[in-house]
Amino acid sequence: MTLTRKAWLNAALTLVLASGVSHTAFAQTAELRVGLIPSEDAQAMIRASQQVMAQLAAKTGMKVRPFVANDYNGVIEAMRAGKIDVAYFGPFSYVLASQLAEAEAFAIPVSKKSGQSSYQSILITKKDGGASTLAQLQGKTFAFVDPSSASGHLFPKAGLKSEGIATDTYFSRVIFSGSHDASILAVANGKVDAAAVAEPIFHNAVAKGHVKAEDFRIVWRSQAIPESPMAWRKSLDAATKQKVATALADIKGLPWGDRGELNGFAATTDKAYDVVRQTAKALDLDLGAMK
Repeated sequence: MTLTRKAWLNAALTLVLASGVSHTAFAQTAELRVGLIPSEDAQAMIRASQQVMAQLAAKTGMKVRPFVANDYNGVIEAMRAGKIDVAYFGPFSYVLASQLAEAEAFAIPVSKKSGQSSYQSILITKKDGGASTLAQLQGKTFAFVDPSSASGHLFPKAGLKSEGIATDTYFSRVIFSGSHDASILAVANGKVDAAAVAEPIFHNAVAKGHVKAEDFRIVWRSQAIPESPMAWRKSLDAATKQKVATALADIKGLPWGDRGELNGFAATTDKAYDVVRQTAKALDLDLGAMK
């Protein structure tokens, strides 16, 4: 006997119900796993992004799970292993992720206050008894943030090299603090004589009352650095990509880490980060070997 399509579907449904298996067993929970670079400690990063993550979930209809690693490379490795779908990278960590983890930049946060799509790295010293020029920093102690940080390592190192300063020998000791906030506090507490940090993060630390602006000197500024991007795995399905991009563009009036109040996320492309690749090349860095 040949069953009609309708009869076949009814028979199949009867079989499923008879077996005690609910139709919900066949549904999968849609979850978007979002990686965040650790510019602050992990819990602070999650708290700072909480409202944006909640809006992203509401606008996409997906469950959003944030993830913060111990260092920048931890986020890159998580994307390479397929453990996260989207990540907020620094410019240099993005370039590494694009080569090592098939990441693709698609959006940048737009600050409601500045509206800028770039920022700068600054070298800070303690005003009370600290150096006021680069020349006075020779033989002093210095902090970078992370080897994969654009404003906390790559751009200041390349910028100082262009001025004839080889950081490995110019300073008596160079450390990696792990985060911009840690570097700022290291200078404030006299643990190091100077540090390279992102200017927006420095101003954010001042705004939060962690440090006082009048206690510091800015002795150097980098060239413009392209804004930190949101990037997704290239293999992420097109429908999810569209949902995420549309949702982020519409998230406004909420705080986003050190960038202040958001005016949405603007579209960007991988090409915007060629200046980062050129800066890495100036330092003879082998991006493929940086794992």
